[in-house]
Amino acid sequence: MSDQRLRSSSAVTPFVLDIRSLGRRPGTMTQIHRTVTCDHSLGLDLIAIPADSEIDLDLRLESVNEGVLVTGTVSGETEGQCARCLDPVSGTVNVFLTELFAYPDSVTEQTTDADDVHRIVDDRVDLEQAVIDAVGLDLPMTPLCREDCGGLCVECGVRLDTADPEHGHEFIDPKWAALREKFADPASADAPGPARDAAGPTG
Repeated sequence: MSDQRLRSSSAVTPFVLDIRSLGRRPGTMTQIHRTVTCDHSLGLDLIAIPADSEIDLDLRLESVNEGVLVTGTVSGETEGQCARCLDPVSGTVNVFLTELFAYPDSVTEQTTDADDVHRIVDDRVDLEQAVIDAVGLDLPMTPLCREDCGGLCVECGVRLDTADPEHGHEFIDPKWAALREKFADPASADAPGPARDAAGPTG
């Protein structure tokens, strides 16, 4: 992450932490407890922590030889929709973070690709991407309102859990439907069956 990117992100994200008071002596640590909000959702397409909802941070920042080790929990209320029936679903996500932020002049910073390690910039750490990754990995790809949700009828879209027990649709292969229409007798189809039987043979 470049200096410019971190400076711009600090104005809009609550996940940037100032670590100047921590110092660089290994073993020095501090605790952070705060409740923040984010202007965008955190999670997946079908379920996420909604934008502007509260996110609880309970973290420990510890100075180590190569940087600052951040550990602790991030939690928030989630909202989304069932992947089968599309009804609303809600819950709580509670993830544990363990992230090393490397000092600018450390061996880790100099020998590790930019995408493989977080970095300390201007005595600050930005937890946002770490939180996004952890929350995304913890949430289900296919959230369900309940494990045995019946989903929706593929023909008409009605929710099967509330549909009539006899709910169903007659399916006729299009090629057979065309033959049935071709050879159907409209007159006989409209006439009542018993009446036709009662007429009997003529002679």
